[in-house]
Amino acid sequence: MKNRKIYYYKTYADDLVKSRKQDYKLKDGYKWIHNNTFYNICSSILYFIAYVISYFYCKLFLHMHIKNRKILNKFRNTGYFLYGNHTQPIGDVFIPGHVCKNKRIYTVVSPSNLGVVGIGPFLPMLGAIPIASNIKDTKKMWEAVIKRIEQKKCVVIYPEAHVWPYYTKIRQFPRTSFKFPVHCNVPSFSMTTTYQKRKFGKKPKITVYVDGPFMPDINLSEKEKEEKLCREIYNCMNERSKNSTYEYIEYKREK
Repeated sequence: MKNRKIYYYKTYADDLVKSRKQDYKLKDGYKWIHNNTFYNICSSILYFIAYVISYFYCKLFLHMHIKNRKILNKFRNTGYFLYGNHTQPIGDVFIPGHVCKNKRIYTVVSPSNLGVVGIGPFLPMLGAIPIASNIKDTKKMWEAVIKRIEQKKCVVIYPEAHVWPYYTKIRQFPRTSFKFPVHCNVPSFSMTTTYQKRKFGKKPKITVYVDGPFMPDINLSEKEKEEKLCREIYNCMNERSKNSTYEYIEYKREK
């Protein structure tokens, strides 16, 4: 494709999309769980509005289709984790909600997302669970994740951490991204975003593949459970990524 945008990177851990408040820090006393009734009502209303708006965004701008979503139907009464490749700066906020359309989602995010002008302050009400930066807050974050699972919700994790727009391959996952499902002993699923050429327009269409469930192996140690779960989900997503047939943005490693 002529005049295709090119991103250069040194390692798969490079952060290629940065906000003006990339170093945003959570305020002291940040609350991961709100028990205030008014707050929770506003959160539900805002989530519904965002869901409706995102439907049109995903259909009209991302040209998104979801495959194999029906496998989640058996797990409506179970909390679970959903792992995805991080390739849409805005879409990755909305796509999981349509993958798990019968279940509210909560997404583990970098604190920098809360610093985004305009939408950042509202992200916690939409379900963002920011990553803690110290031991004390890490405990509170874990409690928030566990509570959402106990409430039979879906917790979304992007183990690649940094968004690479329209990237068609799967970057390596850290084993630590799978501590949550091992600790909670609940199912995990993968959602792999892939890209295909459209008949009209330069931007590709999106096909999201849902796979699972992946369960922690009870016969292994905690670390081994995490490693196996990580490997299984990575291999599945890597195989699904082969359904990407169109490269909208080219990625080149710097020498």
